Amino acid sequence: MGRDTEPTIFELSAPGRVAASFRTTGIPAWSAEELVPAAALRQEPLHLAEISERDLTAHFTRLTHRQYAVDLGAYPLGSCTMKYNPKLCDDAAAMPGLTGAHPAAPASTIQGWLELFVELEETLCAITGMAAATLQPPAGASGELTGLLLMRAYHGAGSARHRVVIPDSAHGTNPASVTLGGYDVTTVPTDERGCVDLAALRSVLGDDVAGIMLTNPNTLGLFEEEILEIAAAVHEVGGLLYYDGANLNAILGVCRPGDMGFDIVHMNLHKTFAVPHGGGGPGAGPVAVTARLADFLPGPRPVRLPEGGFDWSTPTQSIGRVHGWHGNSLALARAWSYILANGGDGLRRVAERAVLNATWLRHRLRGVYDIPFDRPNMHEFVASTASLKKATGLRAGDVAKRLLEEGFHAPTVYFPLIVEEALMIEPTETESPETLAALGDALELIAREALDAGSADAARAAPRTTPVGRVDEARAARQLIPTFDARP
Repeated sequence: MGRDTEPTIFELSAPGRVAASFRTTGIPAWSAEELVPAAALRQEPLHLAEISERDLTAHFTRLTHRQYAVDLGAYPLGSCTMKYNPKLCDDAAAMPGLTGAHPAAPASTIQGWLELFVELEETLCAITGMAAATLQPPAGASGELTGLLLMRAYHGAGSARHRVVIPDSAHGTNPASVTLGGYDVTTVPTDERGCVDLAALRSVLGDDVAGIMLTNPNTLGLFEEEILEIAAAVHEVGGLLYYDGANLNAILGVCRPGDMGFDIVHMNLHKTFAVPHGGGGPGAGPVAVTARLADFLPGPRPVRLPEGGFDWSTPTQSIGRVHGWHGNSLALARAWSYILANGGDGLRRVAERAVLNATWLRHRLRGVYDIPFDRPNMHEFVASTASLKKATGLRAGDVAKRLLEEGFHAPTVYFPLIVEEALMIEPTETESPETLAALGDALELIAREALDAGSADAARAAPRTTPVGRVDEARAARQLIPTFDARP
């Protein structure tokens, strides 16, 4: 089959083929009509692909070979912390004692699981400087919504507080979560140093503000140096501070959101603590809070019993469940194994090396690409092709496509929105100096090609070596075909 011609599973289908067959037994056959009420039966047969096991296996194996993955190479996707995940954590989460437990099992039969939950919660609270946490949210966005619901519960029914403040460099999920939480969004600008404009923030604060959502370091990879002043200003009007944990990888073991003044913290365990990230899950987005918010946490929560052992308990003013059962439990087990394997000193080295790698790469690319905020960064930084675009037409999207030909996944492009032609780069702590150097070489090569030729034609033709070439994105947006019709 050709490079660009992998068929869909329905195109491989042929009538009568099956991937598995079972021997008949002496057990009487039951018809669908005898087992299910006729009114509940589908009137038309469901058209499914009919394919042999051999062709089925080959099809999905070919698809996996067409994908780039974090296990293949650097994945410097800014703000997403796509780092290598140690296989030790997968092995720990695959232990039969963990995988064999039913989520509805009585607490007396899953004491080991409950102990894992409690110890993980206590450790996450120690890392973030919080008093209590919920492990239920299955991802960061779910954690954001949970945090907003906790904020709403704290302020009480009928509260006049209807606004939540977010910076203009915020993650795109922040305004969406604010809206889902029933609040109005108020945006504050970034100052010339890349941080929250404190004067502008103070001008929008009032007794109708429920809180502020931000991350530190922020989405530009810069530490909010006036965070204590920000916290004091928000608290002064009765608001709460919500910490978006997307960038927690940068401060592990170095400083804590709780010490900065935050009241609510969500953590992306699928970013920071070695749970596989991407592809739709599974994720884990625990939310930790200060003592005054603990009674509102989702329940039930795993707790230690005074007489020993563990059980479930629901806080007195709980907002209720935010996820079925107890969150993505095996993702939580992976994260706990990662924390145990690293220890406190190891987690601090994670942050230190993440900052070191990003800083080294920023210095390497200085003079090749624009660095809009060229000052000490944390785990990520934002470069820009604005000058190259003026000189050669090279855009951030062209760099991203061309980088695929050099064996690297593209960084985040065109985000944050406040930076023209943004390239948001996060190399993470797991990449070696040799990999960083190769990534720097590739980015320099792309810029030099455009400058030497006086145009971005080479990059505009990319990617030429991948299973799928560049698509017509404008046409795809205008003529979207969201479903595949499998009917003959």
